[in-house]
Amino acid sequence: MKPSVPLFRRGSSVTSQIGLSDRIFSTADDRGLAAGIDAGLERVEASLFAEIVFADEIASVTTRYLLEAGGKRVRPMLALLTAHLGSGGITDVVTASTAIEITHLASLYHDDVMDDSGQRRGVPSAQTVWGNSVAILTGDLLFARASQLMAKLGERAIRLQADTFERLVMGQLHETVGPHAGDDPIEHYISVLADKTGSLIAAAAQAGIIFSDAPDEFEQPLVSFGEKIGVAFQLIDDVLDLSPQPEATGKVPGTDLRAGVATLPVLRLRERAGDDPASAALLERLERDVMSSQGTRLEAADSAIAALRDHDVTAQTLSEAHGWAHDAVASLDPLPDGSVKKALTRFADTIVERSS
Repeated sequence: MKPSVPLFRRGSSVTSQIGLSDRIFSTADDRGLAAGIDAGLERVEASLFAEIVFADEIASVTTRYLLEAGGKRVRPMLALLTAHLGSGGITDVVTASTAIEITHLASLYHDDVMDDSGQRRGVPSAQTVWGNSVAILTGDLLFARASQLMAKLGERAIRLQADTFERLVMGQLHETVGPHAGDDPIEHYISVLADKTGSLIAAAAQAGIIFSDAPDEFEQPLVSFGEKIGVAFQLIDDVLDLSPQPEATGKVPGTDLRAGVATLPVLRLRERAGDDPASAALLERLERDVMSSQGTRLEAADSAIAALRDHDVTAQTLSEAHGWAHDAVASLDPLPDGSVKKALTRFADTIVERSS
């Protein structure tokens, strides 16, 4: 099954094709930084295709499936951007960025099995094509390859990979089992986002510092930036999950809700349901027609998802995403003023502008 044209296409400006160039690198001075990141991303892309090759034919086909379907390469770009706070050498940063992007790719195979998603990056999900077992094993292979790459960089890289992988798994586990009695559902959800999404974005920002020999005092501010922008990124995804334009998102509208995941708009709706009959009625529709395994009426599900999209809780979620992005930018205060800090600030703005 042939995937659609990738979002990343070699031979043109990488930063422009992922929609970041004009927003992040907007001045003549910034263009030099953009050119350096373009060159680094071309090296990462070549490395991805060189590393995701296996002697076994089926393994090579399945592991390259979502790679060839596209991707924004947000994490490698962030690592290459923070690396400009260091000595300027990027060979190890490219290796770490490749490993982090492969880790992200692996998580997509597993997420789609967990969520029973039918589509990813505009193509049928891997388990739709080959079944759950092959999809899970493909993800495992990719995690193994990412670990091999990090091992080339020494103990610090191995620890970073292991710690990040643990958080990815714990985030998925906590999402699966849900909050315990007495836990705040929204605090629990945000912690899941920090583990599942924030940890890997934070690892990318951290890798740029570590492997470019940047000053140690920049590391923790950028870890904080990455984790907070990761939460903002996922909250925007909660809004985009309701989009009626699957050609833009690459997913069926309400994919997360249909998998039974209570995203922030639903959690905020539950907060209001006790005092607002209209919110309570919409919540009942969502839980019956969309989030329940018994919900089989497609028109009813689509109608409930559209109603949630138009409800105030979705605008509230968007506002909260902007709040997390604002806090992420505040984490950058210890960094020196200059083109990198400005680009990181615009990077945060661009993340939350994906919904517009």
